Amino acid sequence: MVDGYDFIVVGGGTAGCVLAARLSEDADSRVLLLEAGSRQPLETAPAAWTTLQGTSADWADTSVVQTATGTTIPWPRGRGLGGSSAINGMCFIRGHRSSYDAWVTAGAKGWGFDDLLPYMMRSEHAEGRDPAVRGVGGPLTVAPAPSRHPVSVAGLAAAAEIGYPEVADINSGLEEGFGWSDLNIVDGKRQSSADAYLAPVLHRPNLEVISDALGHRVRVEDRRCTGVEYSVGGEAFTAGCRGEVVLSAGTAGSAQLLLLSGIGPQSHLRQVGVEVVLDLPGVGANLQDHPRSTVVYSPARPIPAGVNQNAEVIGLIRSDPALDAPDLQLQLLEIPYYAPTLPPQLPVPCQGITIAFAAVTPRSRGSVQLSDAQPGTPPRLDPNYYADPHDLEVMAAGLRVARAIGRASALDPWRGEEALPGPDVRDDDSVRTYLYKSLRTYSHQVGTCRIGTDEMAVVDTDLRVHGISGLRVADASVMPSIVSANTIATVYAIAERAAGLLRTHS
Repeated sequence: MVDGYDFIVVGGGTAGCVLAARLSEDADSRVLLLEAGSRQPLETAPAAWTTLQGTSADWADTSVVQTATGTTIPWPRGRGLGGSSAINGMCFIRGHRSSYDAWVTAGAKGWGFDDLLPYMMRSEHAEGRDPAVRGVGGPLTVAPAPSRHPVSVAGLAAAAEIGYPEVADINSGLEEGFGWSDLNIVDGKRQSSADAYLAPVLHRPNLEVISDALGHRVRVEDRRCTGVEYSVGGEAFTAGCRGEVVLSAGTAGSAQLLLLSGIGPQSHLRQVGVEVVLDLPGVGANLQDHPRSTVVYSPARPIPAGVNQNAEVIGLIRSDPALDAPDLQLQLLEIPYYAPTLPPQLPVPCQGITIAFAAVTPRSRGSVQLSDAQPGTPPRLDPNYYADPHDLEVMAAGLRVARAIGRASALDPWRGEEALPGPDVRDDDSVRTYLYKSLRTYSHQVGTCRIGTDEMAVVDTDLRVHGISGLRVADASVMPSIVSANTIATVYAIAERAAGLLRTHS
């Protein structure tokens, strides 16, 4: 047993790299970072990001059969230093402020937009933006694509043509409409959490990073977390901690580790043969994701290859003007992008234009559970898409908007025929069927270890696990509800704030 760590961070993904870098700034603190995946990233050009799914850098999970659709849904999530920031689409987008303020209403006092804004700003270097809400000097260099794809330019004009405003900074969390995405691309290369935060500090003598380390469970004695059990290449190890253990293994991984440790709903733990340490019923509950679908067009002429990540323009709008806040996101891609089970009929398979749409404030809730008591077994993932019929209504509205943008004259030089869903999909039944068949995850899962004070909350407002001292969670799993955007910018902010909380209370 290796003892004497002040902090052990389990999970070297987006949040874990931030935590390891920030906590090791204190030379007197000994920090251990454990990551189940590889130390070496897979190098690809930004525009080839989709090829990373299903590789060794991806846990490559699959959901259980969804009740609404009767299908399973592929569930990519990053495995390796940098986690999902090393395989995602590189969009750095904040949610609208309304989706953070909803956290406070749900019991996460002190976690509204204004509370989290300083940590959002701390993570980024965004030149030329409003200094009241955007940061300069942070580890992440974020900016729109330096060379804009002509299809993206046309798509932004198409959104304006049908009445949506072009906004100055869609990433500020304050505006609605369409604009240019900030991207985690620097000098033509992806910038992951490992690149921005961890790589510059690996020389620190007080920071130890162990890769290929599968977390088994946290050790708990007298309701205090005292360390972590893990294995490397099948050999078992235990790392002791005199300070605090932080789980940052993501929405699936952090919930799985708590459950394997006997912390969770006792009925489920007993069912799979895990000894109950603490009955904490909210662990693994409250799972949320953005359901996503697409409209795909054949090209009217050859489309130039993208040098960025294929999604330079994004929109945040309301499916109904009477709503208090935006609930739909749309994204334009200059590639054909669709559910793997629905290949469109295209004259050139790799050429096309896609308008993707997602319900970004979904009401459906699912769960993460154990399949068995073995640490290496993939968890049982049930996002429970469309359990609430409201989400299907929002997606149907998204399909209508996507088609309206696709038909706008600004896209005439580039857009050919509608390949998906196709001209026959018009009435309510055919639209519903298409939304079921074309469903794919946006890989924005959150919520399984949520912040709160009620009996189903897992962590308190300082991210401490209820009922266990010396143990916190800091990643997407703590979000009480999903934000109305790609989640990674919010995960960086959560990790920055968590590091501050840990250093203050250590």
